Amino acid sequence: MFANYLIGLREGLEASLVVGILIAYLVKTERRHLLSRAWVGVGIAVVVSLAFGAILTLGPQCLSFEAQEAIGGTLSIVAVGLITWMIFWMGKNARHLKGELEGSMERAISVGSGAVVTMAMLAVGREGLETALFLWAGIQSSGTTAGPVIGATLGLATAVLLGVLIYRGAIRLNLRVFFQWTGVFLIVVAAGVLAYGVHDLQEAGILPGLNNLAWDVSATIAPTSVLGTFLKAVFNFSPATTVLEAVVYFAYLVPVMVIFVRQAFGTPAPKPRPDAVVSPASDLTSSDAP
Repeated sequence: MFANYLIGLREGLEASLVVGILIAYLVKTERRHLLSRAWVGVGIAVVVSLAFGAILTLGPQCLSFEAQEAIGGTLSIVAVGLITWMIFWMGKNARHLKGELEGSMERAISVGSGAVVTMAMLAVGREGLETALFLWAGIQSSGTTAGPVIGATLGLATAVLLGVLIYRGAIRLNLRVFFQWTGVFLIVVAAGVLAYGVHDLQEAGILPGLNNLAWDVSATIAPTSVLGTFLKAVFNFSPATTVLEAVVYFAYLVPVMVIFVRQAFGTPAPKPRPDAVVSPASDLTSSDAP
């Protein structure tokens, strides 16, 4: 539940900040008459993301067990690839995101109100589809109980609340620190999702070694015990892990974590310009950004 809460919080806050930047730009440039168009685009993006999540959840249910495992394993690996790219992309480009979004919105305004809808839909939709895919993979890997779904929902709700408070200037969030530490945790979660995807592909018969276990501590840490549930929820730990799962887990976790820590923690935050004006929703591009 906690892992999915953090996924929802991190991914949802990114989407909320994108919405805040777009809305703040229209207000700042006195184009309030286009706000409804921007909200239509945001609404379409949300609906498409929810529909995508529903398709991922309900679509494979009519298939055979092997087909379900093959699809689940493949999509889990794709989700890990996307979330890894997003973590590093955000760390490198977050401080320029506000300017890029405002530039795209200005170009859309010059084209027409329909382009404003499309621009907002695409900007938010990209975040929404990534969020839907990774949340689905995280929920699938965490088990079939309601806990992961509740955690993801609470994370998204918290992200929306924080986004509103940041936009209104009610709070200031050190986004650099936030993205640093949530990035570290997401890499750990992604490693578990990757191992889960490999296990699905083994169960589908696509990858070998299903019965070749690296360890089996089920007698010591029962999957239904408090410790087993905690380890599964936070680290996606499986008491019975195949050799291939273990190899893939550490082959991903160690190098990706080292590279990310060097990038995120090794470079000090740039000092803000003395003449910089900080407005609501501009925190993402301030010195607090990664």
